[in-house]
Amino acid sequence: MAVLHHAAWMLPIVSPPVRDGWVLVHRGRIVALGGPNDPVPHVAARLGTEGPRTEGPRTEGLRTRDPRDSGTDCCVILPGLVNAHTHLELAWMAGLVPPSDSMGRWIRALMALRRKEPPPDDVQRQAAAAAVSDARACGTAALGDIGNTLLAADALADADMPSVLFHELIGFGPGDARARAREGARRVMQAVRLPVRPGLAPHAPYSVSPDLFRAVADEAGAHRLPSSVHLAESREEVDFLMTGGGEISETLKQLGAWNDAWSPPGLDPVEYLDRIGVLRPGLLVVHGTQLSSHAAARLADRGCVIVSCPRSNRWVGAGDPPLDAFYASGAPVTFGTDSLASAPDLDLFGELAAARALSSVPAAMLLESATRRGAEALGFGQELGTIEPGKRADLIAVSIPADVQNVEEYLLTGIPPTDLRWLENDEP
Repeated sequence: MAVLHHAAWMLPIVSPPVRDGWVLVHRGRIVALGGPNDPVPHVAARLGTEGPRTEGPRTEGLRTRDPRDSGTDCCVILPGLVNAHTHLELAWMAGLVPPSDSMGRWIRALMALRRKEPPPDDVQRQAAAAAVSDARACGTAALGDIGNTLLAADALADADMPSVLFHELIGFGPGDARARAREGARRVMQAVRLPVRPGLAPHAPYSVSPDLFRAVADEAGAHRLPSSVHLAESREEVDFLMTGGGEISETLKQLGAWNDAWSPPGLDPVEYLDRIGVLRPGLLVVHGTQLSSHAAARLADRGCVIVSCPRSNRWVGAGDPPLDAFYASGAPVTFGTDSLASAPDLDLFGELAAARALSSVPAAMLLESATRRGAEALGFGQELGTIEPGKRADLIAVSIPADVQNVEEYLLTGIPPTDLRWLENDEP
């Protein structure tokens, strides 16, 4: 049986908010949507094969769901959010790595904790699974996750969470870059199962050699895998590429990861990756707190996507992202929470509230980044991110005060999980 959901507001994302909207769902898919003056389709007996017939406002064969059925007088329906950057395998570190005013010191604290005596793998998997559950409770419909160990693969699949698991590769020293990239691709493709898809992620310019960068980009291209990279995250990273010194250099030497054959390119992070040929269409460039307007425009020209994590940037001492410049560049912009080692939670509504405080970007564009743009960046654009006929009915209802007039701005104020629920799809 199909389900007809009514709400005070509906936010399709591809079009302006609809007051007194409705959406018709059948077999987990969106069939139709409209406003108070649009006729509800007549539902044929064999809706899944014949489709709806719009013969007036008839509702035979429907179960109608009004927000008041669940004790909510007023709500807005919107697509589930897309968190484009997490590190679920670090979920066990929640609350154990304090905020810092220096990213170099924060990295050393994280590495010390990771090397000291990490909990058993099953404990780490349980923490990852709990993090996925919490993200879902916060309205997340899809994730882009970064993993060195790939232990989050089962947690994502078991939760039926559409995701890309980017296998993160690190290697600043000499070695067989091609072999490492091939092995990384093999591992992640074997580790995942639907609805999780494989991806590759060279970590950052200070932890990946030029040869490994190129090898990973080529391997991702050969298998049509999405790719992600941490880039221009901190002032220390910029200094390292310009001079070869600073806190990052010292950290690499302390970790025994320094490469004596390496010399600083004297370039900003974006120009550096462009020079070695790895800025390719679809590449997810994460953080970018140090991006100039010129560098952001170059990313747009190369077809890259910018993923911003404002709360994590502040936590690790990297500074605030230049969000206005990101959007002005023309590059697609998405949002992520990063890990529970550098953020209080995986709540993308919290990330949106932080973004609103930092930017003058229109509310509609920020919400589009957290839905449609994120889904497209991860390869789920045909299924998620907007309310359109044919797409998955992964929709959330957010309670709002009855007197709210600008529903998009309201959604950027920080929505607690207690104020949202997932919409019922239909009965088998």
